[in-house]
Amino acid sequence: MEVKLQSSEAKQPEVLFTVEDNIGILTLNRPEKMNAFSDAMRAQYLDLLNQITYDRNVRALVVTGAGKGFCAGGDINGMKQRMNAPVGEMGFNGWTRQQYVGSTVSALMNMPKPTIAAVNGPAMGLGADLALSCDFVMAADSALFAWSYILRGIIPDGGGMYFLPRRVSLAKAKELLFTGKKVPATEALDLGIADRLVPHQDLLTQAVSWAKELSVGSEAAIALTKGIINRTYESQAEQIFSQGSLAQGLCYTTQDHHDAVASFLERSQVAKK
Repeated sequence: MEVKLQSSEAKQPEVLFTVEDNIGILTLNRPEKMNAFSDAMRAQYLDLLNQITYDRNVRALVVTGAGKGFCAGGDINGMKQRMNAPVGEMGFNGWTRQQYVGSTVSALMNMPKPTIAAVNGPAMGLGADLALSCDFVMAADSALFAWSYILRGIIPDGGGMYFLPRRVSLAKAKELLFTGKKVPATEALDLGIADRLVPHQDLLTQAVSWAKELSVGSEAAIALTKGIINRTYESQAEQIFSQGSLAQGLCYTTQDHHDAVASFLERSQVAKK
């Protein structure tokens, strides 16, 4: 059964969302612009991420792009408007926009369920950052990554300075960010930017299949584990241990834990006979 959620910007379906066997599929839908983010698209995207976060019928999320591209980054028309703003407003307008960008990155990174970027083509600038905001990156053999911000005279504002060093090392991240170098799919897999590489025609099917594997476990245990492990590099060991103790206490109270233990004990009794 396919279920569709409507965003508050339904008149402009620049982001599509469907659910297939409890796996959400969010599709950036501006193929004529290689799915570059417009302001309307960003609003729809954040609206849907917030809906998905609290929809317990959605156990995992796959993010992909319509057409030949995953996401080309920011829309060039938005850049033109920003440049034409009065000097006295440019700074504050930029700050306001950055708050919006930060909210979208945080919403995807902190979503309490597994997320997979199914990168079907070029992921440039903000598009590359969007992919790394997901827990996992599955790249089609047609995928291409580039942190091209430097070519526009700006810095990565979609989380790349946080996510990329965690995947490729600090020095390699600097190289990719300083040069805006294009990284094809095979190199992305070798570097650790992508976790899996699949034929283009199999991308969405395999991404959904992987999402099902990742989400079969306890909903609470997955959410709590993700919330802790996402911050493991910034935390002291004792903090992780303490957070883990609290989370485990919550897990003890869940029906998933009770059912799993009862099933295990029942199998043990049968095996002893």
